[in-house]
Amino acid sequence: MNIHEKYLLRCMELGKKGLGTTAPNPMVGSILVHNHKIIGEGYTSPYGGPHAEVNAINAVQDKELLKQSTIYVTLEPCSHFGKTPPCAELIIDSEIPKVVIGLQDPHDKVAGKGIEKLREAGCEVTLGVLEAECREHHKRFLTYQEKKRPYIILKWAETQDGFIAPDKVKRKDNPEPFWISNTYSKQLVHQWRSEEQAILVGTQTVLEDNPKLNVRTWEGKNPIRVIVDRSLKIPPHFHVLDQSVHTLVLTAEKDSSKYLDGITYELLDFTKPVANQICNLLHKHSISNVLVEGGTKTLQTFIDEELWDEARIFKGASAFHSGTLAPVISGKLVHSEKIISDTLSILKHD
Repeated sequence: MNIHEKYLLRCMELGKKGLGTTAPNPMVGSILVHNHKIIGEGYTSPYGGPHAEVNAINAVQDKELLKQSTIYVTLEPCSHFGKTPPCAELIIDSEIPKVVIGLQDPHDKVAGKGIEKLREAGCEVTLGVLEAECREHHKRFLTYQEKKRPYIILKWAETQDGFIAPDKVKRKDNPEPFWISNTYSKQLVHQWRSEEQAILVGTQTVLEDNPKLNVRTWEGKNPIRVIVDRSLKIPPHFHVLDQSVHTLVLTAEKDSSKYLDGITYELLDFTKPVANQICNLLHKHSISNVLVEGGTKTLQTFIDEELWDEARIFKGASAFHSGTLAPVISGKLVHSEKIISDTLSILKHD
């Protein structure tokens, strides 16, 4: 490992601190190095705030050192005015002579323009250090920019005998979740919710579980709730319609008199592929990543249309013998671990 790679790894460590707060912006990490010593570190602030390069430069106490320093950044510095001024111009104005970049930004407003501006100003630019690792780090942002859809994570828990939910006779009268996974797995799911911009479920999951779809056993921001409710069957007193969290309902019901105040509604054509339409609508609402929590019909829709990037599957210790079967999926197993009585498997779409 050379010194550039060492510093880029530190940038990625920093960038991860923005997971769950920067979307739809990328979670960039940046450091400044002077004479082999890190003199400033920064990562992207919550959406609308300063970018990583700004925070790293501001962290340097002696600004004169910037003129003999190297700035490292996981993604090409922006060259356009958005919520904040261009980072490339700040680097130039700070007279930082060397810039090391992990990955070129595919955003059409950047796409090499930041690198070009830096080089025209006389900066020595090194591009493509740990490029594959930076692509993995920025997978949500890159999917949103390159594929024009959110990065999609499927998640479910299934029993030893492959069921995702029991027969209705095993459920209580009041709608509430029927837990397959253990307490530690449930806490991990709440951590995941805090890391993703949105969470999506179908009608049947809401009617049977009345979920809140928020973050409770972890510190973090609640995801946007996305509910597929074709005929608006979900009663208005259910948790997902309580307006405590920004909620988007996807429906075929065109009669707006049936819509609730404070909820955003979008129309789907259920005679056509649904997952593709959902992806287009989420992209329209600037949602760059989504955690799809079920149920089986909704999950299988994304699988069948091949619109998924990761699947995170818990296998619990219990067996139902009958009920709702888990989705059928195939992909590359990239991680497996035991969480007390549960087994977590993470698949990547081939």
